[in-house]
Amino acid sequence: MSLLIVGSIGIDDVKTPLESHKDLLGGSASYAAVAASFFTPVRLVGVVGEDFPQAYHQLFARCGIDVKGLQIEKGKTFRWSGEYLWDLNQRKTLLTALGVFEHFKPSLPAPYPDTPFALLGNIAPALQAHVLSQMEKPRFVMADTMDLWIQIAKPELLDLLRKVDAICMNDSEARELTGKTSLIKAGHALLSYGPKYVIIKKGEHGCLLFGEGRFFTAPAYPLEDIHDPTGAGDTFAGSLMGYLAKANDVNFDILRKAVVYGSVMASYNVEAFSLGRLQTLKPSEIEDRYNAFKIISHFDDIDF
Repeated sequence: MSLLIVGSIGIDDVKTPLESHKDLLGGSASYAAVAASFFTPVRLVGVVGEDFPQAYHQLFARCGIDVKGLQIEKGKTFRWSGEYLWDLNQRKTLLTALGVFEHFKPSLPAPYPDTPFALLGNIAPALQAHVLSQMEKPRFVMADTMDLWIQIAKPELLDLLRKVDAICMNDSEARELTGKTSLIKAGHALLSYGPKYVIIKKGEHGCLLFGEGRFFTAPAYPLEDIHDPTGAGDTFAGSLMGYLAKANDVNFDILRKAVVYGSVMASYNVEAFSLGRLQTLKPSEIEDRYNAFKIISHFDDIDF
């Protein structure tokens, strides 16, 4: 089954306490699409400028990503520059230049509208709804979001939540949108807004899954070396949706496996800058780490 992914595609400059790299492939859709391509065919929707490097066009091609939905406009590609602090959980944005992304209006070419699975990356809720309005009876749609849209487009975001099957956001966003300090209460509140499933990302502390009256928590894979956290959440979301499309079915138990695969892929993503690690990743490595996840998460009842 194919997966439709819409979101930002950009060029990043990233600095950590130990390294600094320029002109990296970035954007939510880039990370999500490359990650998802390990599991299922991907149809990509986004916009870039005439300055978008040919090497990144070729990267999408090597991953088998369908780019008929990639708009190339006159002007500059969206650029972002950021610096991470020592714990790598905090960063400060140094530059945001929207370029052609400022006037992006997603358009789905044939046969994109009949794609059964869709990930609406964290673009404006009105644009996410615009994409959804072009789709023909999608089987499962998950939306991602960010604090900016909670602050400036909350009514549109709440309207979108009534139309999608799942929402994915990080812990601070869940608290901000619901007004709940407890993530368990926040998860239940988000379910009451309309989606059938809620995924709350907690960075290095894993994630929470709510739905069907059930609850699941998955850890993050413990790593000794983290080089670049950029795009980890988007890699998680893309991999999760890619696994669901591969399974061609959705229920709570399948979502639990999808969440773990998402965590696996995110753990690999942070091992190098940009999408460097995903470009060298092998399917056997994914399965090895998935099995390691099962081992570190398993426990037996012991009678004393």
